[in-house]
Amino acid sequence: MHDMPFGARLQPGGGVEFRLWAPSQEGVQLEHDTATAGGAPRLHPMVRDAQGWHRLTLAQAGAGDAYRFVLRDGLRAPDPASRFNPDDVHGPSRVIDPGSYAWQDAAWRGRPWHEAVVYEMHLGTFTREGTYAAARERLPDLLDLGVTAIELMPLADFPGQRGWGYDGVLQFAPEASYGTPDELKALVDAAHALGLMVLVDVVYNHFGPEGNYLHAYCPEFFNPAHQTPWGSAINYDGEHARTVRDFFVHNALYWIEEFHCDGLRMDAVHAIRDDSARHIVTEICEAVQAGPGQQRQVHIVLENDANQARFLEREADGRPRAATAQWNDDLHHAVHVLTTGETDGYYADYADDPAAGFARALAQGYIYQGQPSAFREGEARGEPSGHLPLSAFVSYLQTHDQVGNRAFGDRIHSLADPLLLEAAHACVLLSPHVPMLFMGEEYAASTPFQYFCDFGPELAEAVSRGRREEFGRFAAFRDEAARSRIPDPNAPATFTASTLRWQERGEGEHARVFTRMRELLQLRQRALVPWFAQGCCAGQWECADARLSVRWTLGTAGAPAGTLHLLAHFGAQPTEIAAPPGRLLYRERASDAADGRLRLERGAVCLILDAGVDATHAEGGSGV
Repeated sequence: MHDMPFGARLQPGGGVEFRLWAPSQEGVQLEHDTATAGGAPRLHPMVRDAQGWHRLTLAQAGAGDAYRFVLRDGLRAPDPASRFNPDDVHGPSRVIDPGSYAWQDAAWRGRPWHEAVVYEMHLGTFTREGTYAAARERLPDLLDLGVTAIELMPLADFPGQRGWGYDGVLQFAPEASYGTPDELKALVDAAHALGLMVLVDVVYNHFGPEGNYLHAYCPEFFNPAHQTPWGSAINYDGEHARTVRDFFVHNALYWIEEFHCDGLRMDAVHAIRDDSARHIVTEICEAVQAGPGQQRQVHIVLENDANQARFLEREADGRPRAATAQWNDDLHHAVHVLTTGETDGYYADYADDPAAGFARALAQGYIYQGQPSAFREGEARGEPSGHLPLSAFVSYLQTHDQVGNRAFGDRIHSLADPLLLEAAHACVLLSPHVPMLFMGEEYAASTPFQYFCDFGPELAEAVSRGRREEFGRFAAFRDEAARSRIPDPNAPATFTASTLRWQERGEGEHARVFTRMRELLQLRQRALVPWFAQGCCAGQWECADARLSVRWTLGTAGAPAGTLHLLAHFGAQPTEIAAPPGRLLYRERASDAADGRLRLERGAVCLILDAGVDATHAEGGSGV
């Protein structure tokens, strides 16, 4: 159990203590419904202290009981720290015994981050059943692919039965449509038995628009001095901020301690408004390191559009001072332009020379390290990242965002040049970055991943209308008839269309893509991960006519162990380049030319390791 001052806590001698922080409220009552007794729920007055905490201990209460808080105006609200809300976000909370699950992973100590191959998963559409239990049955398939970490899209309870999870409102309650808390624990337990890490996506920059009762009875949770697209920002730096900060620090620890998760992915930290001397992201990372991070390896991954390298700094021994890594949107955007030719929206910042941008991202992490962004009207973006280890960057060709935020949820293989896409996959999967696949990418799934939700009628209509209006600024959707074809996010069919078809992995072109992905990841594990264990500094890069060359130093700056060379060609015509010295690890669409040169066809990739070994020896032959 993660012990915290919020929520319902079972007492050692029996009974339950209920706690609610609501400084502006008087006369709060607890509505309690005993699981073992019939009849109507009973109301019990709670006792308020000077700090705004309302408390009550009920000797007759126990695990399985339903409860909620009743305010003086009659509003009935679930517990904001509910551990389970089986009747969705408007229903009563349920008292949970965190010790009821019998864990089998006592020997698990996590895995070092350089071994990570991340697989982003939406539990509702990962399987036809859309449950924790069904996902557990598929874990051996991910292990066979070469995945070492699964990243679950947000689990905090959201309104309705269908949603991405970024509109969650009950931060401590695992989404009930996927199953029970114990079934989530069984999923994590099974992952650990296979050697897989589990990360959970958390959203600390806003609450969803439906089911967030805090606005009604605890305005102290928000700071009107900071306005965001969701209204007043979460109060991390105003009056009463200490309790609000504690709420989210405890939430981070809760997922890691009570559910044995191996880390968190923190959504859009650039949207967190916090002018404190110690940013809430730093405080959460330090709390994790000082707590569960003392017993096992725990990793915090950020999404941060601001490219703030400050959150990724390392100690002298290489340990993260705060976060372990960041999603590398810069690399994604450059390679998306390179392989698809699309330059709308934020892709315009990468349109001038996408091959050079891709090379720079592979070599140094960020592309934008302080330069002005035309898309942001000349605003400077980013901080220098060349001093960071390359394992600080999680890199990918698609995520839920870049797929789901398209009008029809198109995956990249339906948009990109096939040869260039294969080359880009090889570059990322064999790089010193931590690679990530979005579910279904490993076999070029035919199913889209569309934006779906399940709001109440009034909000549902506004979301559907707003989404179609949003795409109206694009030329392809200026016509009302074209906009009408955009799937309705609230329609069950939109959710169903996004569900993976697992049988595709063994069919035709899907099977070929899957075999290639698996072989690339096997090569990474066999030939590269032992070198990455020694560290990898930011590299050097060159790019001319869409032919890129990247050189990474393996080991540390003070103790280099070798050099890894990547050559790739994204240009239309074949080209030649001097072959670097070393051992050929991987070659595709490349051949030997005269005078020690390599001939690179369109879509060619070569990976060469220079570590004082015979340069003529090639592991894995001419590639896969």
